[in-house]
Amino acid sequence: MKILDRYLLKTYLITFISVFVILFFIFILQTVWLFISELAGKDLDLMMVIKFLLFASPKLIPMVLPLTVLLSSIMTFGDLAENYEFAAMKSAGVSFQRTLRPLGVFILLLSLCSFFFANNVIPYAEYKFINFRKNIAQVKPALAIAEGQFSDIGSINIKVDKKSGDKGEFLTGVTIHKKSSLGEGAKTVIRSKKGHLISSEDSDLLQLVLMDGYYYEDITPKNYKDREKMPFAKAFFKKYNINIDLSKLNAKEGEDDEITNTHSMLKISDLKYTVDSLTTDYNKEVISVADNLYQRLGVTNYYQVDSINPKKPKTPELTSFLNNKDKFRVLDVASSDALSSKQNLEMNELNFRAKKKDINSHWYSIYEKFIVAYACIFMFFIGAPLGAIIRKGGLGLPIVFAMLIFISFHFLNTFGKKFSQESGITPFLGACLSSIILTPLAIYLTKVAINDNGGVNFDFITEPFRKISNFFLKFNKQQ
Repeated sequence: MKILDRYLLKTYLITFISVFVILFFIFILQTVWLFISELAGKDLDLMMVIKFLLFASPKLIPMVLPLTVLLSSIMTFGDLAENYEFAAMKSAGVSFQRTLRPLGVFILLLSLCSFFFANNVIPYAEYKFINFRKNIAQVKPALAIAEGQFSDIGSINIKVDKKSGDKGEFLTGVTIHKKSSLGEGAKTVIRSKKGHLISSEDSDLLQLVLMDGYYYEDITPKNYKDREKMPFAKAFFKKYNINIDLSKLNAKEGEDDEITNTHSMLKISDLKYTVDSLTTDYNKEVISVADNLYQRLGVTNYYQVDSINPKKPKTPELTSFLNNKDKFRVLDVASSDALSSKQNLEMNELNFRAKKKDINSHWYSIYEKFIVAYACIFMFFIGAPLGAIIRKGGLGLPIVFAMLIFISFHFLNTFGKKFSQESGITPFLGACLSSIILTPLAIYLTKVAINDNGGVNFDFITEPFRKISNFFLKFNKQQ
């Protein structure tokens, strides 16, 4: 390796590592903020918090790595251009594309490593993360219950005055409000002096044993006039057992889809196998629903059964021998059957959309693993020539350009993912949308930097910031 190659690689790596650590720390703080309700006020020990963050951190790499490559490339090549090192290299006969060679090899190796990481490490970490959140209550069931305040767990609200024991399993002063399944509020109240939480790592149920308490329940009479009397039942118990579903302890609103899906926890080989199975089941269910509908409507003599695309039906002969009364009765029955079939089709349509979305999500996950690797390449070929063109290093202007490009990249990825999941576009096109749009920009900027023709002018971006800076400098001098 030549001295120039070592110098460029060393300069780039120092910036790359520094930027990666800073960005990774920022995204970790964002993760802590997203799951603050699961970490704060639950007496978690340091080891469990470290495990939580350790399992959550690998899935941040697909966002951190492309931004790191982009920002470090702009900063490194911006510093080289600002300090006239590129001018010195060109005077010595070293072209711009020659300076890209050692860093290009590094980026290529980094892309291969990111693909391996996305295909092997991230699925395993995601599997451990989801199961860790699910089993955290099995290890320490009292984590879901805070002292002195009501905690919402599934169909009950529970408050305890004090917790004791190694795992906080012994409760004192327990108050429980049971929610009504009819949406009429809490009509059942249970109070007990003591309680005991019993759980097992092999079970999905948490048993709450209450001792020495009272059970109150408002009774709703069948007769509407008697409801004004507000009768209720009261009972004393020595021991009362309540079973709680552990899957609801750590569930957050709006996260059911993320918790239940599996595409984020599978490798490419497993994803392909799962997609084949899901597609086969989907086609079989479509045929089954179609056959059932044909038989239900009684049109099997006119339609081709056992086919997703049936033949066009023949027009049946009208029953002209019926009188008007019978005809109205036949029409009424036919209308009722048609309405019932319409409602059945609407329910099946929702079911098919959910299954199709699941299939698209699996396909998207396959392509996404390749896009993570390719993103590092085109981000480098955007950042490196952009830094050489703007001739600015440091943390000022490069951050502005990096954030604008990365926000566009992230928006296109999010849009492509959501649109492809809803079958608006193919999963392949949805995963490649950001690459398709930003790759021509990388080619254009690289061509401009190689030709060094100054054909790119960013004054329309930098001028507002320059004016604001001059205004504050002038204002400070007047003070």
